[in-house]
Amino acid sequence: MGVLQALSPPVESKDDLVQHLAAGSKPREKWRIGTEHEKFAFRTKDLTPLPYEGDDGVSAILDGLVERYGWRPVRERGNTIALSFGQQTVTLEPGGQLELGGSPLATIHETCVEVNTHLRQVKAIGDDLGVAFLGVGFQPKWKLADIPVMPKQRYGVMRNYMPTKGTHGLDMMFRTSTVQVNLDFESEADMVKKLRVSLALQPVATALFASSPFTEGKPNGYQSFRAHIWQHTDNDRTGIPAFVFEDGMSFERYTDWALTVPMYFVVRNSTYMPVHKQTFADFMQGRLDILPGERPTKEDWVTHLTTLFPEVRLKQYLEMRGCDGGPWTRLCALPALWAGILYNPVALEAAWDLVKNWTQTEREAMYRAVPKHGLAAPAPGGRKVLDLAREVVMIAEDGLHGRGCCSHKGRDECIYLEPLKEIAATGRTAATILLEKFHGEWGGSVDPLFREYAY
Repeated sequence: MGVLQALSPPVESKDDLVQHLAAGSKPREKWRIGTEHEKFAFRTKDLTPLPYEGDDGVSAILDGLVERYGWRPVRERGNTIALSFGQQTVTLEPGGQLELGGSPLATIHETCVEVNTHLRQVKAIGDDLGVAFLGVGFQPKWKLADIPVMPKQRYGVMRNYMPTKGTHGLDMMFRTSTVQVNLDFESEADMVKKLRVSLALQPVATALFASSPFTEGKPNGYQSFRAHIWQHTDNDRTGIPAFVFEDGMSFERYTDWALTVPMYFVVRNSTYMPVHKQTFADFMQGRLDILPGERPTKEDWVTHLTTLFPEVRLKQYLEMRGCDGGPWTRLCALPALWAGILYNPVALEAAWDLVKNWTQTEREAMYRAVPKHGLAAPAPGGRKVLDLAREVVMIAEDGLHGRGCCSHKGRDECIYLEPLKEIAATGRTAATILLEKFHGEWGGSVDPLFREYAY
C-alpha cells in the first residue's frame, strides 16, 4: 500500500503512462522474487483484536520493531503507519493486519530466510506484549464492528467508497489476509504470456491455498471466503479482465483499462483527497472536480495503479494476488509455485499449452466456483480443479528443478513445494483440515485455531 506522495514530473501524454509500465522490463539475469504476506494480530489472553494505541496495540508492535531491530518508521500525521528496512517494508492494513513486503530476491531460499527472520522478530515482540499473529485467509472469529480502524488516510477514503460498489468491500479491508508474490518480465511479449497464464491459473492457486472456512466462529460454506469477498468488492477493478486474453494485449491496452477505472483519491500536500466517480482519463484532461484544471504527475499514476485489484496486477512487475494467508510453510510455497511456472521457459510454455484454448466463459466459471468448492470445483475440459492442481504443481516442480538454485545444504527450491504436493495428492486443503478439527477435536469452536496456528 502507498504512503505519501513525493513531487514527480507531470504526465505529458498517455505514452508516459505506457512507458512507465514498459520500464519494468528486465533481462532474465535481473529477475527477482518479492513475497508479501499479511497476518492478524490478536491478544493471547482473550483472542481480541488490537487497537492502534495502547501498551499492547499495533503501534507498540511497530515501535518494538524500530527500537529492537532497527526498522525505520514512516509517519502520517504523527502516527507510525509503516516501517522500512533496506528494501523490506512493514505496512499497516485497515484492520490492523501487519504486512511484510519483502525485498526483491534472487531465490526462494533467500525469501524463506527473510520471512523467518521477520516472523521471529514480531513473535519476540508479541511474546513481550501478550500478542500473537495468525495467518489465515479470513478472520475466523471477529465481527466487522469489533475491529478497530487504523489511522491511515488512504483507508478512510476507501472505507467510505467501498459500500457504494459491492457488498463485501469492508470485509475485504478489515477481515482478510493474503500472501502474494511479485515477479518480473523480460519484454512486452513475455509480460503478456505470463499475465495470461497466471490469470488463467489463479483459481487453481486459490484452491490450493484455501484457508478461510469460518465467519464469526461458524463454518461459512466456503473453502476460501476471502476469494468470495473479492468477487463482491468492486467489479470495476477486480477479477479476471477479459481484455488480457484478446488480440492486441499490451502495456498500452492495460493502460487504456486503468484510465477508465474510477479513482479513489489524489494525494496533495500529504492529504488524501477523495475523487468521486471520475477516472484517470478525466484527470488527464484536467477535469477532476477536486483539482479543476490540474493534470496528473507520474506519482499520481503510480498511486492509481495500486488501487486496481485484478487477480494478477500489472505494475512494473506482476503481482499474484489470489491466495489466502497461511502458515509459514505456505508463505514460501507461493513464490515456489509461481517462480517454478513463470521463471522457467519450458515450464511457462507447458502452462501456456494447458490454458491457451480456454474461453473467457470457462475461465470465469472456474474463478466463480473455486471460492465455495475449492479443489472440487469444475475446470475447463470437464475436469476438476484438483486435476489441474496436480498438473500445475508438477509443472512448477519441473521448472524449479530447471532453475537449479540450491541452498547451502544442496537442496533446490522444490523443497518449498512440499505442502502443495501434499494438498494436490490428497485433495485436503487447509480449509478442509480446519473444518475437520472444528467438527471434531475443537468441539465446534474456532478458538483453538488461534493457539494451534499462530506463528
